[in-house]
Amino acid sequence: MKKTYLSRLWKNIQESSFSPLASILINFLLAYIAYGIARIVYMLENWSYFSHSLTFEVIQGALVFDTAAILVTNIPYVVLMLLPLHWKETNLWHRICQTVFVTVNAFALVINLADAVYFPYTLRRTTTTVFGEFQNENNISSIILTESLHHWYLFILTALMVWALWHFYASPRLNWKRLSWWRYDLTTLLSLAAIAPFVVAGIRGGFATAVRPITISNANQYVDRTTDAALVLNTPFAIYRTIGKDLLVVPDYFDSEEELETIFSPIHRRENSELSAPHKNVVVLIVESFGREYIGALNEHLENGQYRGYTPCIDSLVSRSITFRYSFCNGRKSIDGMPSILSSIPMFVEPFFLTPASMNHVTGIAGLLREKGYQTAFFHGAQRGSMGFMAFARAIGFQQYYGREDYEADKRFDGNADFDGMWAIWDEPFLQYYCTKMSEMKEPFMTAVFTATSHHPYAVPEKYKDVFPEEGIEIHKCIRYTDMALGRFFSEASRQPWFNNTIFVLTSDHTNQSDHDYYQTDIGGFCSPIIIYEPGNTDRQPEIQEKIAQQIDILPTVMGMLNYDKPYFGFGIDLLNTPADSTWAVNYLNGIYQYVKHGHVMQFDGQHVKAVYALTDSLMQNNVAGQLPQQPQMERELKAIIQQYMERMTEDRLLP
Repeated sequence: MKKTYLSRLWKNIQESSFSPLASILINFLLAYIAYGIARIVYMLENWSYFSHSLTFEVIQGALVFDTAAILVTNIPYVVLMLLPLHWKETNLWHRICQTVFVTVNAFALVINLADAVYFPYTLRRTTTTVFGEFQNENNISSIILTESLHHWYLFILTALMVWALWHFYASPRLNWKRLSWWRYDLTTLLSLAAIAPFVVAGIRGGFATAVRPITISNANQYVDRTTDAALVLNTPFAIYRTIGKDLLVVPDYFDSEEELETIFSPIHRRENSELSAPHKNVVVLIVESFGREYIGALNEHLENGQYRGYTPCIDSLVSRSITFRYSFCNGRKSIDGMPSILSSIPMFVEPFFLTPASMNHVTGIAGLLREKGYQTAFFHGAQRGSMGFMAFARAIGFQQYYGREDYEADKRFDGNADFDGMWAIWDEPFLQYYCTKMSEMKEPFMTAVFTATSHHPYAVPEKYKDVFPEEGIEIHKCIRYTDMALGRFFSEASRQPWFNNTIFVLTSDHTNQSDHDYYQTDIGGFCSPIIIYEPGNTDRQPEIQEKIAQQIDILPTVMGMLNYDKPYFGFGIDLLNTPADSTWAVNYLNGIYQYVKHGHVMQFDGQHVKAVYALTDSLMQNNVAGQLPQQPQMERELKAIIQQYMERMTEDRLLP
């Protein structure tokens, strides 16, 4: 029986281990070895920083980032090798391919080794900001020459490794040219089709749909210290991933640092205080898409006072809590909410996660309280690595991270049966898991949970489809379900011994679908609740305060409630110890900064005030720019906030 074409082709591939695809895979192995050696040199050159850093997690993370860098930088080589052009199977063509491969990977090797020398000055991998850092320096060539003389052995190593890349390069055999042109084209196209999914997955950081394309901040999930993330990363990745991300430009509104600090400073100092005793637990609930619009108790003005909202459980919580008439989020994405809520860092221009500043030294509520002996843990029902949350949580001081994998491993719960099929564990069971795990922690503890159900595709568990049917807009049934899940959480938590010794803060990461014009304006799209519930404290009376509040105020407010005694960093203010007329909020929308204060919203494009609206002008229809007496001072304050933000982000000054 005559053999089929595919069987003959498979035999041909087996007999010729140097087919174009096999050659690519062998040469990628050489690239991995080069990256690995460069990382070892990086560690040895900076041994005082990394002597305790080499762990299995670091190696695992290094492979993830090396894979992404190797695949991105070698795309031209792969395309040249697998182009379906029958005539290219010549020695000259493959010598060109070899030259491209060696040149690209030699350059990657050089910048990795050079960065090993530069690391002590920055404590992070070099990004595209390096070009701006030295653009005004006249002695850069002499610095490079001096360092080259000091590290002469790196030149020898580089030469040896480049020789090895060339010498051990695997060229495909030219017997592939014997195939007819159509068989050759089919074979190369099949090779491209076979390798493409793996290239895409490698560049993204994995196959899972919940994993976004990894950025430099994702390195934090493999380390305990932010500094160690440099060992996980490689310099080619850090550079190409930040191309086009240099959007944090420092303005020159104020020439004097003293003047700038006088107008606004993100450094908080509390004199003559000590952490309150007994130590209060802190629990922060970040509820996906749980905008202020959905909460009936915070919307007495809607529908002529007849609006009831979709959150009876949270309405009840509001009646026992301190909330704020005008409360806002500082961004429009989940990755904006995390830094705002937990580290008091708003989103300006680009999400903090996606900028080179994400590798700055930063802390948050967890890190500050960890230094005071608190146990800290972060909970998110999606798989580890999703949204970059694990990396950021580790970077800001959370000791433990509990995700979907941890939930499924806990035999007390229903494991994968509670997975929503898209994003994460359903809110109801995961919040019960959250409560259970806190009861196993030693007090005092600080924890945060990020829920997931109230999110596209707006589904609820099958057993609740009749309980929470379709109504209004798609998200409403999810809001009702999540509200029920939160009610069950607080009910269970109230039976725990730690409940009355706990400060609960509930907010949303951002807003979502809206069916009221009031919440569809420029500022209305940022309306998130901020609810502070302290069941064991009878000194503070529940009320809706006539103040302006924002997510970045959560950290300073919690620190104030605890009488935290050390200087700390945060762009927000202590809401409970600030007069209403001095409270404010800020956010960024499509190139416009919005500054809320004195009952008005000022819109500023970085150079000029574009508009001013009263908060009572619910549809933002009456521009009163130039008519508000406080406008010049508001503009001055906003400029100081922006300049402080840009300076501290670009100069890595996010700690006192």
